[in-house]
Amino acid sequence: MDLVVPVKHLDRAKSRLRGAVPGGRAEHRELVLAVVFDTVTAALAAAGVRRVLVVCEDERVVAALAGTGAECVDERGLAGLNEALRHGAERLRADDAHAVVGAMQADLPALRPADLTAAITEADGRRAFVADRPGTGTTLLLPAPGGALSPRFGPGSAAAHGAGAVRVGESLAHLRCDVDTPGDLREAHALGLGARTARLAHAGCGVR
Repeated sequence: MDLVVPVKHLDRAKSRLRGAVPGGRAEHRELVLAVVFDTVTAALAAAGVRRVLVVCEDERVVAALAGTGAECVDERGLAGLNEALRHGAERLRADDAHAVVGAMQADLPALRPADLTAAITEADGRRAFVADRPGTGTTLLLPAPGGALSPRFGPGSAAAHGAGAVRVGESLAHLRCDVDTPGDLREAHALGLGARTARLAHAGCGVR
């Protein structure tokens, strides 16, 4: 399984999370980079994951992930999240026409490799998705072998993906806990944050 992970420009990313870390824009960017780093490194450690391609629009994301094993492409001008995911899937399939390419959100700082492996195993080759903690969004989308990714992320994406995919991972709390707000970050902290995000939290980001 290959995965595409989209990341917005850091100056626009996670606007609802502003204020979770004391300080200004620089500290907010560090928090966003930490969340992305912990998400991507956990995904790379999951059994059954071969490649992770991060599609971003910020050279600072590329620099932050250097040496992790993730592949990064700084691609400006794509028309939103779903277009970035389609672009990433096309790039991965250009290298391997038989690749099965899924999509994962970049804001899962409590992700554990075992949870991602469990979701892939439960999908068992079916088109499948994992809903976020409230149950309305999507954190992971997996196509069937030979099938198109066909991402439909955005408001109500769980219902949109559920129209043609099986819902898996109901018990996988670490995989379902995406972080958009300070409250979400507190939930992720309770589950156990990745090391880089945890360092910021322990420095006083108000989630203890």
